[in-house]
Amino acid sequence: MPCPPGRSSQTPAPAADKEDVRLRRIISAPGALGGPMTQKEIEIILMRQLASYLSVPIFVVNPEGTLLFYNEPAEALLGVQFDEAGEMPMAEWSTIFRPTDEANRPLPPDALPLVATLKTGLPSRATLWITGLDGVRRKLDIVTFPLTGQGHRVLGAAAILWDVNSQ
Repeated sequence: MPCPPGRSSQTPAPAADKEDVRLRRIISAPGALGGPMTQKEIEIILMRQLASYLSVPIFVVNPEGTLLFYNEPAEALLGVQFDEAGEMPMAEWSTIFRPTDEANRPLPPDALPLVATLKTGLPSRATLWITGLDGVRRKLDIVTFPLTGQGHRVLGAAAILWDVNSQ
């Protein structure tokens, strides 16, 4: 049976599906959330939104370790605004801030708590030193946790940073 003029022969999607399609179209638009044609999981978008409202420095990566976002309080510790740094692979962010131990010995990426969390799927904690891109050396206490979505989807990990010297 033909459809009346102006109507589709397809069954309309439920409202929730329409909203999901609209949201995915928005977040996959060029430049959306700081990336060219990138589509982010809704939980990552919400994590970024939450982090942007908190005064605690937060750093978020995807399952491959690519830096997706850090908030304004983290910018102060890292010495560069996220808008200037942008997304970067683990090989870059794990070395660019020159992480070291107490004796100023360089730490390999595998020694960083966020990398450990990505590899094990378990929370991690460490105290280490970094040198921000502003040239300031800071002692940080770092707590990391995995980001797991509905259906046990691995979304990445997040780190909460604490400047030990600011206490």
